[in-house]
Amino acid sequence: MVTPDQVRQYIFDNLPCEHVEVAGDGHHFEAVIVSAVFEGRTRIQQHKAVYSALGDRMREEIHALSMKTYTPKEWATR
Repeated sequence: MVTPDQVRQYIFDNLPCEHVEVAGDGHHFEAVIVSAVFEGRTRIQQHKAVYSALGDRMREEIHALSMKTYTPKEWATR
């Protein structure tokens, strides 16, 4: 079973991020992700970037991922 720390590391390893928080029970996870990659992208495009970073893990290890994505500016002013 995958841990929240592993999911966090998978995201960090494959997407340039300034901040990542992940909580979950081994199957269902919630994440907060801050990345400059999200600048100028819609929320759907931002989420697709995260799913792409996780790749096959989304089908094999992670059954559900709920996320909140922020640009560094959005994160600083939230």
